[in-house]
Amino acid sequence: MNDILTRLGDGTFISLTKDEVRREIEEGVENAADRAEIDPLTKEDIDRLYDIIVDPRKFVSVEPGNELILSYDGFPMKLTRVGIPIERPQILKVFERAFGSDTLEMAYVHYSIKPLKINLSEEVAFFAESLQGTIAPLMYGAMPNMSLYTKPDGPCENAAELLPLGKIKEAQEAQMEAAQYLEKDIMLVAGQMYEAGADGFDFDTTAAAGDAEFYAVLKAIERLKAKYPEMGIEVGMSGEFILGFHGSVEYAGTRLAGLYPHEQIKMVEKAGGTIFGAVINTNSSRSFPWNLARAITMCKACGEVANIPVHANVGMGVGGIPLTPVTPIDCVSRTSTAMAEIAKMDGL
Repeated sequence: MNDILTRLGDGTFISLTKDEVRREIEEGVENAADRAEIDPLTKEDIDRLYDIIVDPRKFVSVEPGNELILSYDGFPMKLTRVGIPIERPQILKVFERAFGSDTLEMAYVHYSIKPLKINLSEEVAFFAESLQGTIAPLMYGAMPNMSLYTKPDGPCENAAELLPLGKIKEAQEAQMEAAQYLEKDIMLVAGQMYEAGADGFDFDTTAAAGDAEFYAVLKAIERLKAKYPEMGIEVGMSGEFILGFHGSVEYAGTRLAGLYPHEQIKMVEKAGGTIFGAVINTNSSRSFPWNLARAITMCKACGEVANIPVHANVGMGVGGIPLTPVTPIDCVSRTSTAMAEIAKMDGL
């Protein structure tokens, strides 16, 4: 049989001819290069990506010695979400001693900065306990989630309600107010965790609330590195470009709205971040070859300008991976291989 069994971005199996696979790859590369205004993959890169995708084996991998370092977000929830009732310190031991994880991350079930303040003292104690039973580098992680600072859950006006009314200035002011609250809370939470012994802090799903949230995280990183020079800081993004909900906010003289991964990383570097988590969104209605080609094209461009390690996000709905709760190993293994061999990522 000459047809290639692959998937759509929603995980559904589909069959494509070899010519169709190549065409999907080329269209994905073209789409990424056009949107992000970057160089497309070379013919050699496209040929290698094609070979990875059409490989008849279910699981594809790199040669020994070419493996990538893995970091994680929402780490403890990986087991609890599938119904395994284990406390977080024990989950970390399972990942370290049974699964062979390169790095570890402790996280609160809500996984956002604002709710952590409520039980921060207990969380710090829980984290310190986890440090006593693990050896691998242990970070603490949380989402900035700036939207939690808007009414009715927070003190700030909701920009999403003001913008449709044409209240642009009021919406921008509300976002910057929320950004100040977020920056202050990041300093509290990240500082406490670092002083408790964390090897670093992971900002996951950064800029989900747009450019003002990205600004708040960058300013907080700047302050954290000034106070804790040795602190490791990973910044995982929420999307392939920064949503311009504010539209005018700048950092270090650069307008944040609309930045793509190869531009986002320069802002993170200036702030003092030590690992950048590039995100490229998966289109659930397009094929896996198309999505993976887009992801590899943008990640390669990001890695080529990077001065810090780049860990591409390759999970549910990002990095070419289908949008499914349990990610299919055929897609995950091909994506991981392509990220290592073509995009030249430092980790995943």
